[in-house]
Amino acid sequence: MQQSHEPAALAEMAAFAAIAEARSFTRAAARVGRDATILSRRLQSLEERLGVRLLARTTRSVSLTEAGAEFLVRVRAILASVDEAEAAASAHAGGGPRGLLRLALPGTFGRMWIGPLLPQFLAEFPDVRIEAEFSNRFADLVAENFDVAVRLGALEDSRLVARKVATRRRLLCAAPSYLARKGRPETPQALLGHSCLGFSGFQTFPAWEMTDREGRRARVEVSGPLVSDDAEVLVEAAVQGVGLMMSTDWLVGRELADGRLVPVLEEWTLADEGAVYVVTPSAKGQAAKTRAFADWISKRFAPEPPWRG
Repeated sequence: MQQSHEPAALAEMAAFAAIAEARSFTRAAARVGRDATILSRRLQSLEERLGVRLLARTTRSVSLTEAGAEFLVRVRAILASVDEAEAAASAHAGGGPRGLLRLALPGTFGRMWIGPLLPQFLAEFPDVRIEAEFSNRFADLVAENFDVAVRLGALEDSRLVARKVATRRRLLCAAPSYLARKGRPETPQALLGHSCLGFSGFQTFPAWEMTDREGRRARVEVSGPLVSDDAEVLVEAAVQGVGLMMSTDWLVGRELADGRLVPVLEEWTLADEGAVYVVTPSAKGQAAKTRAFADWISKRFAPEPPWRG
């Protein structure tokens, strides 16, 4: 490549990557802070220079061609290397974390316990901008170019670097009004006579599995007036006295703290897997903004996470 083309080539590749990831010229322009016509010209110049169509465009959509999909993998690696080089140079010059930080956060947990903290992070690191996606899907950090994810449960992707930042536990709980009306269950088998709220997202649904302090196990298939895949709906129903609920402590931490819900069968431990993790694509050459967020959120959850008061 001739020396005079190098800066333009990087700009063209950055424009191509932004459009490919956003699947839209307009969304890409908003993400990178450039006019859509500029991105379009850069993409056209890149395609003409390479002699191949990278993106298929219609009036309503943008999609990758086969050549574009292969090229995007290499372009992401190049742009990541440039970002790492700039971050390293800034660190030597006394610069701090800077640039766009893309976060993949779990929907309900993220809105409850991370979203409210983001303004504090931005105040502490004013040269960082955040783009946060709140979703219960497992985003592909590498393919979708996320810098950091927060994940709950067990981790399976060996390509990722994970840091455990908090534990979680499941428990049974109910509103005092429900227990006053129906009585408090003293054994797992007693749950069969109670109205139990069912979360269909649990792997063992409709069974609740638990173990006592002596290692005895119990498995009870519960039933009740309400089943949902939305845990927040069930929390509200439990608060209103509709029935008993199996929940994770972070989901009902506020309700337990103010007494709207109280734990039951506390001597029994409910089956659970995993914890709360901060996940990044790689520890090598990690950008300052990524390290800063991972360290910052870890400190906010230590030594005890906020949902435990």
